[in-house]
Amino acid sequence: MTGGDAISFVHEFVPPTTPDAPTLLLLHGTGGDERDLLPVGRALAPSAALLSPRGKVLEGGAPRFFRRLAEGVFDLEDLDFRTNELADFVAAAATHYGFDAARVIAVGYSNGANIAASVLLRRPTVLAAGILFRPMVPFEPLTSPDLHDVAVFIGSGRRDPIVPSGQPERLRHLLTEAGAAVTLHWHAGGHELGDDDLQAAKRWLDTASASRPRVQSPPRGRHNTS
Repeated sequence: MTGGDAISFVHEFVPPTTPDAPTLLLLHGTGGDERDLLPVGRALAPSAALLSPRGKVLEGGAPRFFRRLAEGVFDLEDLDFRTNELADFVAAAATHYGFDAARVIAVGYSNGANIAASVLLRRPTVLAAGILFRPMVPFEPLTSPDLHDVAVFIGSGRRDPIVPSGQPERLRHLLTEAGAAVTLHWHAGGHELGDDDLQAAKRWLDTASASRPRVQSPPRGRHNTS
């Protein structure tokens, strides 16, 4: 099902196959669209609802979720605006489609992982958990949010030419300092997703679903810039 201006993003929504399943918020990388991560979402959580918006910002015709000034240099004013816009979209979509807004799990790749991290840091009540593939630190918060009920999986590449090597550790520190339970998985390759990323994320999600109160049931991007 595809929606438009009524709830602010062009998107795909796939209903859950079981009534108690959570919703995966799928956030594509630069140049992707609302269909890119549907197979990833289904592989991670076969019974979950899938909510997959298309980023509104265009960079040379390639959709993104927020602007950047150069590779790895984010437009922080636009990031602030787009983060709040995405968080508001999730709330509106929950009302529109009737899913539980307290059981939304972000699954983001690259640029999508960066805005998911920004939602966690700026709007900490929106997401129950996050799976962030190849993220960077989106911004440094002035005050630490309260993420004590949130679990986060970070999947990073040891030979990633896009994400500096210190970024995943710094993001883990920021999220852990805020109270989140964070798992950092290292992929042997670069910015691309590997089968090991998906397998590790699925194992993590299954465990998090069983152990954390806000995530009670199991809820490759194709481009390579953050």
